[in-house]
Amino acid sequence: MATRAPSPTSGSADLPVAFAFKVEFMGLPEQNGPLQLAFQEVSGLGSQLDTEELQEGGENRFRHQLPTQPQARRLSLKRALVNRNSPLLTWCAKVLEGGFAEPIKLASVKVQLINAAGQPLLVWWCRNAYPVRWEVDAFGSNKNEAAIETIELAYQTLGSPS
Repeated sequence: MATRAPSPTSGSADLPVAFAFKVEFMGLPEQNGPLQLAFQEVSGLGSQLDTEELQEGGENRFRHQLPTQPQARRLSLKRALVNRNSPLLTWCAKVLEGGFAEPIKLASVKVQLINAAGQPLLVWWCRNAYPVRWEVDAFGSNKNEAAIETIELAYQTLGSPS
């Protein structure tokens, strides 16, 4: 017997889908209040602890995995090229091209996975974030798609989904 995917009206209606999300920036310089922006793709929500392998002395059969430190975190945001005067791109330009003339202003990024009604199902907070890379995807005469920019942010802590 073939199985079908659950319909939106069945018991799986509360399961999150990966295409419904919102991204908000808090604390951007020259921006009063939160700034909600649309992105095509968000990645980099996660944590990882590096380990160091240590061979036990005198007993060659055992190798221990000892925790060292958390890996650096990077949030990657992709979207179509938009208004060059947005507060987000102004902040990116100041940090990436400023040459450390001024201290880097940190911001927080809230990523929300939302349901069909637009209500948040899961929320992640990337705190103390700053831009580390801005890039435009390659142009190609044989492509028939929007020009995409990628903004990559380093962040200090990730607030777990709530």
